[in-house]
Formats: sequence, structure tokens, C-alpha cells
Amino acid sequence: MSEMQRVEVEILGQKYTIRSEADPKYVRDLAAYVEKRVKSVEGQMRGQDPVKALALAALYIADELFRAREELSKFEGDLPKRIGAMVDLLEAIVPAKGQR
Repeated sequence: MSEMQRVEVEILGQKYTIRSEADPKYVRDLAAYVEKRVKSVEGQMRGQDPVKALALAALYIADELFRAREELSKFEGDLPKRIGAMVDLLEAIVPAKGQR
């Protein structure tokens, strides 16, 4: 288990201290991603409301997470079928030991 570390990050000019077992670079990358998403949302909004921008960015990030999970579950569900097809293909190319 990794040791808890304190990582300073800044989002929309506000500094936060995050305690995490994750690599500090990873935590800073997460904060940078959130900042980037907020900035992209701010460009689509009227007015300057950082709370609203953060809420909308959180919704976009949650949407990305849900879609990625859905794609992963489709891939995982199809995986045994794909492995079976590859095994069949390999067996057709290379005969089993008893058939040589």
C-alpha cells in the first residue's frame, strides 16, 4: 500500500490540498483535466459563474465515465467470443499435437 501524500493543485484560481495514495503527477493531471473541462464549459456559458461551470464540467466528466464504462462492458462481454474465434483460427492453421 502506498503512503498518503499531500498534493497541492489549483483549479480556477483556488488552491486545494489533496491527500492521496496516488502518484502526485496523476493527481495534478486529474486537476489539470478538470480545469481544462471547466474552461471549455465556460466558453459555452453566458456570464462568469464558476460554480455553474464546475457543475456542468462535472456532468460532462460523469457522462464520459458512464460512456467509457458502457464501452468497456461491451468489449468485455464480447471478449470470450473473440478469444474462441482466435483459438479456432489458430487450431485451423496449426494442428493440435495429436493430429501432427
